[in-house]
Amino acid sequence: MNGTWHSHWRHAFKLDPDKSIGDEALEAICMSGTDGIIVGGSSGVTYENTIDLMARIRRYEVDCALEVSTLEGAVPGFDGYFVPLVLNTERSEWIVGRQLQGLMEYGTFVPWEETAAQGYIILNGDATAAKLTGANADLTESELVAHIQLADRLLRLPAVYIEYSGTFGNMDMLRAASRHVRDAQLFYGGGIDSAEKAAQAAEFAHVIVVGNVIYTDLNAALSTVRAVKAR
Repeated sequence: MNGTWHSHWRHAFKLDPDKSIGDEALEAICMSGTDGIIVGGSSGVTYENTIDLMARIRRYEVDCALEVSTLEGAVPGFDGYFVPLVLNTERSEWIVGRQLQGLMEYGTFVPWEETAAQGYIILNGDATAAKLTGANADLTESELVAHIQLADRLLRLPAVYIEYSGTFGNMDMLRAASRHVRDAQLFYGGGIDSAEKAAQAAEFAHVIVVGNVIYTDLNAALSTVRAVKAR
């Protein structure tokens, strides 16, 4: 893999180290034809549960990336690393503070060619991530576009993530984001629990991320791969 290791992705599953998943379900996810597995969560992420999940995923030939949300969960050995920067918060610790803290502690060990900054725009105010980071989820379309331009053109981030975590988002907002993103890879996550919703979101986003439904309806989760790849 290289610095554009995620550029070919269209579909990804997101697994939470703090949630249980059986071996058969994990095999089905990893062998589904998805482009990548993202390991990450908003709470309860530790070194132990992260490295355990990574070791289990490593049995399969699928890209495996870590979303580095805590220093405790920073584990070596992944194919790639996403470092989230929450763009729609006034709390600087979630934009540069925690990232600088991590670099001061682990900067000499960062595999830079496999590490990508990911500009998060959280649009569900009830989501754990929104409450944790103090994100302003009530953005207007023009405010969203400004955030996209900030990430894509001013900061030149390689990835921008529209996050509705736990609920299916406003596709008009996602359409607006897609119209104004130029170079960054546009990720969408939130409320995708069917092939139909996956296809809707895939019309506008480069990468569809499917998470919660894995733990409640595995067959529905697996159907999203075919829906995205068929586009």
